[in-house]
Amino acid sequence: MIKLHNKTYTCPVDVTLSFIGGKWKILILSHLNIFSDRGFSEIRDNLPGISEKMLVQQLKELERDQLIEKKVLSLKPYRVQYNITPTGRSLSPLFDFLSEYGINYLKQHGIDYIKDQHLYK
Repeated sequence: MIKLHNKTYTCPVDVTLSFIGGKWKILILSHLNIFSDRGFSEIRDNLPGISEKMLVQQLKELERDQLIEKKVLSLKPYRVQYNITPTGRSLSPLFDFLSEYGINYLKQHGIDYIKDQHLYK
């Protein structure tokens, strides 16, 4: 067992999943890895199905874990911008693997995402 930050983990994979686990975190990180300087609404619009409450929670946790950073652009109106940190960017081989796996899986099921990706935006 691994003890870290008052939590017990079973293995290094468990530690990593504690930072990126769940449906939304990996999608947020992957998006910020490709597109830097994104505002809240830009991230939300790229994630159909996420509630604002869930997005706020996930962004706070990613910021707490130093995988993203938030920069306040203005207070009135309140505008922020999110970027992936070097620590978050170190996960890019994982994003690449997951994307390639998904593309190959879709292709095996008759969907050529690379050729038709404009249809899925």
